[in-house]
Amino acid sequence: MTETFTLKGRTGDWEIVLGLEVHAQVASNAKLFSGAAVGFGAGPNEQVSLVDAAMPGMLPVLNKYCVEQAVRTGLGLKAQINLKSRFDRKNYFYPDLPQGYQISQFDQPVVGEGEVTVDRLDGSSFTVRIERLHLEQDAGKSIHDLSPTETYVDLNRSGTALMEIVSKPDMRSPEDAAAYVKKLRAILVTLGTCDGDMEKGNLRADVNVSVCRPGDYEKFRETGSFSHLGTRCEIKNVNSYRFIQQAINFEARRQIEILEDGGKVDQETRLYDPTKNETRSMRSKEEAHDYRYFPDPDLLPLEIDPAWVKEIEASLPELPDAKKARLMADYGLSAYDASVLISDADVAAFFEEAAQGRDAKLVANWTLNDLMGRLGKDGLEITASPIPAADIAALVELIEKGTISSKIAKTVFDHMWAGEGAPAAIVEKHGLVQITDTGAIEAAVDKLIAANPDKAEAVKEKPQAIGWFVGQVMKETGGKANPAAVNDILKAKLGL
Repeated sequence: MTETFTLKGRTGDWEIVLGLEVHAQVASNAKLFSGAAVGFGAGPNEQVSLVDAAMPGMLPVLNKYCVEQAVRTGLGLKAQINLKSRFDRKNYFYPDLPQGYQISQFDQPVVGEGEVTVDRLDGSSFTVRIERLHLEQDAGKSIHDLSPTETYVDLNRSGTALMEIVSKPDMRSPEDAAAYVKKLRAILVTLGTCDGDMEKGNLRADVNVSVCRPGDYEKFRETGSFSHLGTRCEIKNVNSYRFIQQAINFEARRQIEILEDGGKVDQETRLYDPTKNETRSMRSKEEAHDYRYFPDPDLLPLEIDPAWVKEIEASLPELPDAKKARLMADYGLSAYDASVLISDADVAAFFEEAAQGRDAKLVANWTLNDLMGRLGKDGLEITASPIPAADIAALVELIEKGTISSKIAKTVFDHMWAGEGAPAAIVEKHGLVQITDTGAIEAAVDKLIAANPDKAEAVKEKPQAIGWFVGQVMKETGGKANPAAVNDILKAKLGL
């Protein structure tokens, strides 16, 4: 289902058209064309081979495992695996790529067209067509802030394998673009082909933004002619879901203002500054012919054995879409809950461990709301959670048995987070067992009604005011009264 995101301009409505090029660092111990190590945290230039440094006479040797990771990703994207592809030289001056060109793939990528189904928060979904996935080298890093007069270069990243995943212009809103990257990340992490660490730049997106008038996008989809769309600008290297949305919003507004003032949008590459929340020009956009691509003479064409592809396909894990369907079928979860769980394989695994034999909806709520909320606040991943899955299961079991109320469970959870151990021991230690003794609850209710005859009379006229009495009984009992029993007794005593 396509949803249109409309922006109001001075001269009428505008729509956004978005295509993304996602750069995913291949999960590999070695670089694409050398045996140099790949890893985070090494000292400057400690992971550089003579090939990466482009010493004379050095020749690239293709890392087969990187190709396997690209094929695995292509299969996960339901894409065509091209059994014949080749590497080309993309001629461009990269100050931190000493060979003076980038080894990439141009018109014969290793992976062709595919598609990704993307889930929205409201439970609906849409499809993004994948145009291609190709392998290429990453560049190194230029460091400008160590000296006022000199630039330093760290080549550790130079030659690291990247998968560039290029989408068709199928996204129509900032939220859809962020949701697409989130789904792509979930697929890559599940496949084990990229760690998806956006903070370290291991997954980053170039976002192509253009605007058009309502109806023009439909003409583009009918004819395939880009003449119906506006001039696009590419925003380079955006590495968070929030920044992707902010950058698109700013850039679309910028283009609309130019067009409504009678100007012309220049095709260019821009950078997003999250501090100022603005994009700024980086360079004019190059066309493919500007790069003077030609086949790399040092690398033979890449030919892949179909049997090897089948072998890789047979080893694929359960992918997010299949996992979502299974979570809904096996645990009775909503499409929304299942979608959120599959967005992180570790979170889904945590949930499944905790949900065994328990109320799955309750486990999902405690995992996604309370636990993930607390982890996010402290900047922790679920793999570093101080509360194990077994304790979430035990907490839900106490609720199911009526030992504690959901309200008291919040208090128990706080003690669990503080490291006090298993929930049953916390309940016993702090005397948090739920009061189910109807006699004790009746006594509290009688006392309350006797002290507040006017409010008791008012409830008969306005039944929803019973909430005040429920709150007072819970307060009187330290939140330990069984809420269902409190409601039943109050209704009986107040004649509702």
